[in-house]
Amino acid sequence: MTQILIIEDEALIAAFIAKGLKAAGYACFIEATGRGGLKVAEREAIDLVILDIGLPDMSGFTVLERLRGQGVRTPVIILTARSSAADTVAGLTSGADDYMGKPFSFDELLARVRLRLRSAPAEAPHALRHGAVTLDLGTRRVTVSGQEVELSAREFALLETFLRNPGQVLSRERLLSTVWGLDFDPGSNIVDVYVRYLRRKIGAEAVETIRNVGYRLV
Repeated sequence: MTQILIIEDEALIAAFIAKGLKAAGYACFIEATGRGGLKVAEREAIDLVILDIGLPDMSGFTVLERLRGQGVRTPVIILTARSSAADTVAGLTSGADDYMGKPFSFDELLARVRLRLRSAPAEAPHALRHGAVTLDLGTRRVTVSGQEVELSAREFALLETFLRNPGQVLSRERLLSTVWGLDFDPGSNIVDVYVRYLRRKIGAEAVETIRNVGYRLV
């Protein structure tokens, strides 16, 4: 069954949307916060996201940027009271597939949901590969030159982020946001610590340090 994630902090609106979508044959998850929505998107096979901008813990734009930064290509429909031209442009530029203002017609929302599901991109690759490293997204197995290595959940997420951005310099701020879901803390060295862990397992030369900037998978 097609699964739709509703990230909306207004309980009545979220329940109204979910009731209509369930009647149309869709399964729904409801989350009232951006962090909760990101966790569901990571854990479940979500086919479409309906996203509010004015969330209590972070902007919906931030949620969208983190999803796209993680390589998530799931269609996203922004549904918000912030419907100015500037906000619409910001949402579409951040990677949204559609943008609707509140108040809204459920029939129109349903039509847009069906359209986005029909035009959803092809399924993402089952495995990510770069050089001697292969990461299987289905089984969560990692091999280096054909030899399986054991990674913790954070190490796996960090490696996946590098593999989705091969050759790109990723700042510590971006890695902290994508892998840990945290805002940048200049006093934290957690990214550096986990890069060291990762190097021990996939090769010391696999991740290059770009001084004063971040890291790059080479």
